[in-house]
Amino acid sequence: MSYQTAKLALEDGTVFTGTSIGAPGEVDGEVCFNTSMTGYQEILTDPSYRGQIVTMTYPQIGNYGVNEEDLESAKPHLAGFVVREHSRVASNFRSEKSLSEYLQEWGVVAIESIDTRALVRRLRSRGAMRGVLSTIDLDDASLVAKAQGSPGLVGRNLVQEVMPELACDWQEPVSEWTFLNSEAAERAAAAAATATAEADGPHIVALDYGMKWNIPRHLYDAGCQVTVLPGASTAEEVLAHNPDGIFLSNGPGDPEPLSQAIETIQGLLGKAPIFGICLGHQLLSLASGAKTFKLKFGHRGANHPVQRLRDKVVEITSQNHGFAVDEQSLPDCLEVTHRSLNDDTIEGVRRTDVEAFSVQYHPEASAGPHDSHYLFEDFLQAVRKS
Repeated sequence: MSYQTAKLALEDGTVFTGTSIGAPGEVDGEVCFNTSMTGYQEILTDPSYRGQIVTMTYPQIGNYGVNEEDLESAKPHLAGFVVREHSRVASNFRSEKSLSEYLQEWGVVAIESIDTRALVRRLRSRGAMRGVLSTIDLDDASLVAKAQGSPGLVGRNLVQEVMPELACDWQEPVSEWTFLNSEAAERAAAAAATATAEADGPHIVALDYGMKWNIPRHLYDAGCQVTVLPGASTAEEVLAHNPDGIFLSNGPGDPEPLSQAIETIQGLLGKAPIFGICLGHQLLSLASGAKTFKLKFGHRGANHPVQRLRDKVVEITSQNHGFAVDEQSLPDCLEVTHRSLNDDTIEGVRRTDVEAFSVQYHPEASAGPHDSHYLFEDFLQAVRKS
C-alpha cells in the first residue's frame, strides 16, 4: 500500500494531517462523528450520510473487511471518511476485500493517522462543522478557506441526489448473518413461514428518500409485498398502488426544504397506516404542523438509550441524524412516544387522530441492537387491523 499525505481542514481553522487510505481527490462536507465500534460498511453505504465527512471514534476500523451482504445501498454515499487507524488485516471468513480497497474502488477520499479524539472533542464542544478533506491541495490556509466557503447541510435538498429514479418490487430477505441469537433466528423462521403462507400479504408502499436496504428486507420477511417508490412521488401516485400501509424512509440532510414530500404525506394521512423512520419521522412531524431544528453535533452511533414512554422501557438504539423535531412546535394531533435519555430530544411521535407513527432512530438495526424490532410488528398489526 502506497502512503500519500492527506489533510482535513475545519471551518474554524483547525487542520489535521494524516495518510490517505482511499482514493486521491478533494471533497467538502459537514464533519461529524459516529461512536459505533462496528458497522462501518453500513455507515459507508447509508444514503443518509450524503454530504458528510464521517469520523469514526473507535480507534481501529476495517478489521473484518468488506463483503457484499452487509451493504445498505449499491455504493458509498458519504463525502469522506476519517479513522484513527485502518486495519491492514481483515480477520473474518466473510471478508471479500479490505476496507482500503473498497474505498479506492468507489473513489471515496479517506484519511487515517490523525488524532480522532482531539477532532471529536472539538466537534462536541463547537458542534458539527464544515470541512474539506484533500490529498491534492495540502496548503492549510487554502483548505480552511474552502471549508468556510462550502455549502453545509442546512437548506439543501440532498434527497434528490440519493433517491431512486424508478419504482421497484422488493424481494430480498434479511441476511442470515443479521441474527445474533437463536431467539432472533426463530422469529425470522416464523416470519418466513408466514410470508410463504400469505402469498397475498399486506401491500406496503415504501417512499424512498435514501432508504437503507435492511428496512424493506424486514418488511419482506414479515410477509409483506413491498413496492418501493421514489421519495418525490405524489400522493396520487402512491395511492394508485392501493397500499395497505405506507412507509416513510430515512434519508439525508435538512427535512424542511422537502416541500413536495411534506405535501405528499399530508395527502396520505388517514388513507392507510403510516410508519416513518429517521427522516421519515421528521417529515411526518412537519406534515402534521411541527417544526425541526439542527442539533449541535447530531446523534450517530449504535448505543443510544431511548425511553418508550408508555411503559418506561429503555431501548438501546442505532441512530444517525443531525436534525430533530422541535417539541415547542408540536401540534395537538401529535403525542411524544419516545425520548432520548442522552439529551431529552424527541425520538418518536404518534398521530392521535389517524393511524400514523414514527421514530427518529433505526429499528432495522443495521448495524446495531435489536431492541426496537417490535416497531415493525406494531406497524403490521395496524395494517392488518385497518
